[in-house]
Amino acid sequence: MAFFKFNPILKQTLWGGEKLVSMKKMNVALEKVGESWELSGVEGNETTVSEGEKEGLTLNELVGQMREGLLGRKNWERLGAEFPLLIKFIDAHQDLSIQVHPNDKTARRHGHPKGKTEMWYVMDSDEKAKMRVGLNKSITPEEYELLVRENRICEVIQEYAVREGDCFFLPSGRIHSIGAGCLIAEIQQTSDVTYRIYDFNRRDKDGKLRQLHTQQAAESIDYTVLKDYRTHYAQIQNCGVELVSCPYFHTSVYDLTSPMALDYRALDSFVVLIGVRGEGKLVDDDGNETLLQRGETVLIPATTKGVHVTTGELRFLQTYVL
Repeated sequence: MAFFKFNPILKQTLWGGEKLVSMKKMNVALEKVGESWELSGVEGNETTVSEGEKEGLTLNELVGQMREGLLGRKNWERLGAEFPLLIKFIDAHQDLSIQVHPNDKTARRHGHPKGKTEMWYVMDSDEKAKMRVGLNKSITPEEYELLVRENRICEVIQEYAVREGDCFFLPSGRIHSIGAGCLIAEIQQTSDVTYRIYDFNRRDKDGKLRQLHTQQAAESIDYTVLKDYRTHYAQIQNCGVELVSCPYFHTSVYDLTSPMALDYRALDSFVVLIGVRGEGKLVDDDGNETLLQRGETVLIPATTKGVHVTTGELRFLQTYVL
């Protein structure tokens, strides 16, 4: 097999909307779907292969069977039988909480196996959609705790109006919140650890205020202030444009209007392709083929050395781990 697709796990949330079920053309009666976990090895939330001879296997079972053939030799030796990335689509009908993710060291101190670094790619979102990313002024941990107590933490977070194609890199420690109206593709470490700082005094289905993690967040925040937290890149058609290169993943965007060959001969890693607009057919060197559409995710094993993309119009993210 050259291509693997998985059954997504849909997550209903307080802030979720109606876009994901429609985008994925799923015949399910669910409301407030905030997340679609596309590719997950998180314990208790493992996605399963949706078709082919490996149908029904969890992602981690697939890794255990294929080993370096799926992950790549160095990834297998370094990571073992855990898939290193968690891929999601997120639909925010309301603002998500103000939050932060710890780095690996801080996460382990609090009993988690690893921290979380992630990135967002904005899809076709609402006209007035916004993001909050990073501090807009220098503050101390003591000032942070005062701002949280007084419900004023949003005053010191940079706010961005966003549109399709915008990208944000969120290393562990960077305070952030996805705003209402955003539809995004998210790539992150395989980790579900999040420290909630402020939730707009929102109540859950039982009428209770949601739990905050003020102290854990204080230990995790990177208080460095940058002029701009948006990733700036040239939007060029018919070639790969790098968005993020970090120790946890390397991601590029491809905006294709004509066929293209993807050469993976020198790459010792699996590849994940995430459809964010249009559709196109993928064909490997052995003639295996599949369709990649907006709202779909395809996992390509490390043994695949070339993929030909035939398309009228297709935009996708490509990510791998080295």
